[in-house]
Amino acid sequence: MYDVSTRKRALALVTQGRSLNSVSKETGISRAAIRSWRTRLDPLPRMQAQAGPCIECQHAPERPEHKEAYSYLLGLYLGDGCVSAHPRTGHYLRIACGNTWPGLIDACETAMRMINPARCAYRKQAQGYVSVASYSQHWPCLFPQHGPGKKHERRIALEPWQQAIVDAHPWEFIRGLIHSDGCRITNWTTRLVGGERKRYEYPRYFFSNKSDDIRKLFSDALDRVGVEWTTLARGSDPFNISIARKASVALMDTHVGPKY
Repeated sequence: MYDVSTRKRALALVTQGRSLNSVSKETGISRAAIRSWRTRLDPLPRMQAQAGPCIECQHAPERPEHKEAYSYLLGLYLGDGCVSAHPRTGHYLRIACGNTWPGLIDACETAMRMINPARCAYRKQAQGYVSVASYSQHWPCLFPQHGPGKKHERRIALEPWQQAIVDAHPWEFIRGLIHSDGCRITNWTTRLVGGERKRYEYPRYFFSNKSDDIRKLFSDALDRVGVEWTTLARGSDPFNISIARKASVALMDTHVGPKY
């Protein structure tokens, strides 16, 4: 939130005949924000929801009603989601879904509608992806992992009531994480068979995330359902979790499958 003096300085540059684009580049303030200050200079009061959980969500372990959908949506949120304050409706949850996977977009919107107490969600097309979003004052209560900055730059830990849901519905959680930051691919190698080198293909799942905490949540869920995994480093950074053993891939195919 920008103070009044910062707003006045930006508007003064516009008054001098500068374009919104040039003022935005110089100040680092978005054009939309500068444009809105022309009609309202004073900052809006902070929402009560930003101070902590709303009264209706004080007993968070009792929420949400549809726990399987929540476990899936939690996986999506930890991968490609964010919770942000909104000046009128409290907060909004947004999850970025690639255009390539229309089934994933449908599943994300369905889960979001089931978990939002208002049962509402919508889609907004962006360049290369669809943003599935929903407004509610309850999102900070339902996703207490939200906060300033990038997820991999702060600690991510589940609340006891969230962990209980993930423990009860691990496959939905795994599926949400794969749908956000994972994939199923076909690897290949060559083998000598009867003196002749032949190509050999095999399926494999990958999960990639910079957050050590989120990767640990993923691998703990894999351990819970009996899926064997290994860590593959990108340079010196262990960003990737690989699932390649035949039996484990078969389990993943049964409960998760490729994106669609």
